[in-house]
Amino acid sequence: MRKRAAFALLGAVTALAGFTAAGAYAGETQTDVQISNVSFDGGKDIVVGLDAKTVTVSATFTHPSGIQDADFVLWRGPDGANPYETYDDRIVSNEYYSHADCVASSATTSTCSQTISLEPDWKYGGTALTNAHAGTWKVSVQGVANDDTWTHTASYTTTRLQRSAKLTVNASPEPIAKGKTLTVTGKLTRADWDNLDYRGYTNQPVKLQFRKAGTTTYTTVKTGYTSSTGSLTTTVAAAEDGYWRWNFAGTSTTPPAKATGDFVDVQ
Repeated sequence: MRKRAAFALLGAVTALAGFTAAGAYAGETQTDVQISNVSFDGGKDIVVGLDAKTVTVSATFTHPSGIQDADFVLWRGPDGANPYETYDDRIVSNEYYSHADCVASSATTSTCSQTISLEPDWKYGGTALTNAHAGTWKVSVQGVANDDTWTHTASYTTTRLQRSAKLTVNASPEPIAKGKTLTVTGKLTRADWDNLDYRGYTNQPVKLQFRKAGTTTYTTVKTGYTSSTGSLTTTVAAAEDGYWRWNFAGTSTTPPAKATGDFVDVQ
């Protein structure tokens, strides 16, 4: 059984308030727990739709006495001593904690990993995601050695939490005579965590792109903007057979999205 006495001091919000011991990230001494190789979901942005998304965060911890425990917390706020929000797969009010699982690779070093479930509608009654949660979060990393020495770095790295996006396209009429006007429509929506459905993403620039039949590369033709409902519509002259699509570059709160190309036969 792993020890918990020392680690209890680092739990929940109090883990971020008042603990400023330096780590490998900020100049450790020989007696500190050294932290390295922190990986949060493989370094990707965390994209969540309407269902729960489980991500894994891991790191390597080293200390002469060996590693007892570790913990990772997502948080936002002005600084580590004044977080206004945390997210770490625990229900603070019920004192439920989910610590990392540590696997020793030697007498002094362990790799510790922890899963965090991000849910728009948390079935356990904890802190469900809301639209306001989208954006950049800081990652707190903490490690405890077998001799109860510990290191805590409140802002080791950052990660970005985003609302999943969908993008559609339709080009018509099909087929169409060469030189005639082709109408290309579509819609950009993203996960609405407040209402648990997908809703239009308003006033966003989206590129209309074309790929000639028999080729593999899309070329941007023009840029359109989404309406108040996320809808897109524009017209172009039909010149040759090929595929039309909309391409959204993404924002800090929403990932990129590309519609599947719609083939148009030009006669």
